[in-house]
Amino acid sequence: MVVDKLSDAEVDRLFQAFADATRRDIVRRVTVAEYSVSGLAALYAMSFAAVQKHVAVLERASLVTKEKRGREQIVRGNHEGLQKARRLLDEYEAIWRQRAERIADILAEG
Repeated sequence: MVVDKLSDAEVDRLFQAFADATRRDIVRRVTVAEYSVSGLAALYAMSFAAVQKHVAVLERASLVTKEKRGREQIVRGNHEGLQKARRLLDEYEAIWRQRAERIADILAEG
């Protein structure tokens, strides 16, 4: 299971990264096309530094990668990191579905 293979710190970084609407939007955008950090900053009503911080959170969670290209920092979605997050969420969903089924079975017995 992915849940067992990830450290608590890794899981915390993933959930922290997804906890913010701007970061979720950045992930959505960079999975479709690459953006420079300045290009991303132009899309949001916040400072360049704030967007840089959001990108850093996403990078620590392995959801995006950055590459220096000249004076620009290019941001891309990290397919491997996104797949790991998907597997983690799928496993949590399976755990909760099993629990709901057990509750339904217990209620059906009574």
